[in-house]
Amino acid sequence: MTTLLCRRAALSTAFAAGAAALAVPQRAGLADALASQRSNLAVRAATPRISGAVAARIVVPYAAGGAADVLARVVAEILNQRTGSAFAVENWPDPTGNTSAEIVARAAPDGRTLLLGTIGTGVTNQYLHKELNYDCAESFAPVALVGEMANVLVVHRSFPAKTLLEFVECCKALGPGSLGYASPGPGSAGHLAMEYLQGRAGIRLTHVAQRPRTRVLEELLAGQTLVAMDCLPAYQKHIKSGELRALAVSSANRWFAAPEIPTVAEQGFGAFDATLWWYVAAPAGTRRDVVAGLSDEIVAGLKLRVSVARLRAVGIQERPGTAEDLGLHIAAENMKWKKVIASAGLVPQ
Repeated sequence: MTTLLCRRAALSTAFAAGAAALAVPQRAGLADALASQRSNLAVRAATPRISGAVAARIVVPYAAGGAADVLARVVAEILNQRTGSAFAVENWPDPTGNTSAEIVARAAPDGRTLLLGTIGTGVTNQYLHKELNYDCAESFAPVALVGEMANVLVVHRSFPAKTLLEFVECCKALGPGSLGYASPGPGSAGHLAMEYLQGRAGIRLTHVAQRPRTRVLEELLAGQTLVAMDCLPAYQKHIKSGELRALAVSSANRWFAAPEIPTVAEQGFGAFDATLWWYVAAPAGTRRDVVAGLSDEIVAGLKLRVSVARLRAVGIQERPGTAEDLGLHIAAENMKWKKVIASAGLVPQ
């Protein structure tokens, strides 16, 4: 019966799986966008003066208003209050994060231009892109680890599996590539987390890359796509309503905002940890005492009750870590994701 139900489920997502190639963003379009953004660098580089002081900035690869933007503004306020500097948030929306990383990599190493980096700029982009105008390791000085967000494996309410183990059984019964899953795009945290899970579970699904995230959610709620792996907050109200079913979170431990959802690890798949995480970095060559001072203030500020409350309100788990902590974390994540990306056969674009 499970096999029959799984086959019926797979049929309803056949068109989505077939559309995977069309959903992948074209390199030409991204190249044009990056070229247009770089043409404005000279203008944006002429930073304004704030309150009589030379403005400092945190460059963010997200649009204003989202969770990561809130994180950046919390960090900026911490530095403003604790260092006396006037840090402003500068948004450069780019799904890869490469534009922001390049801006900071080229900036003066004076501690006044910082990057709110992601798992992509810190680790995975070097394995997914043929050409980067920065080096993930050599172009930056780690400052602090600041926060993370869990991914969730979620299915439409009609999907037969009620647990992760049942989901794996269903996928194996259908055979490799018979079932599609959606994520916000190639190289996204959800995409890589699902590749990691597939390797652990010995299953193979077809990736259906969608942008923006709202499109993933719309098709999932409509039953046009039955499976997705993506950042948890956008899906929580639909999980609570019963429209969607959460099978597992990708974090090492149960998530603070959804303690009822079991982790991948506790369902028998080893020490699994695949979150979207953020950090702060400065340009390479920034003096060690400057980096240490910034690191100490950010870590102390993130531990304050007011900071924790603001971050958790948008679904981010605070993760204050020093420059040394960040360096160790990046090294460990490099080992993991290099292997996952190679095993999944993901080819640099």
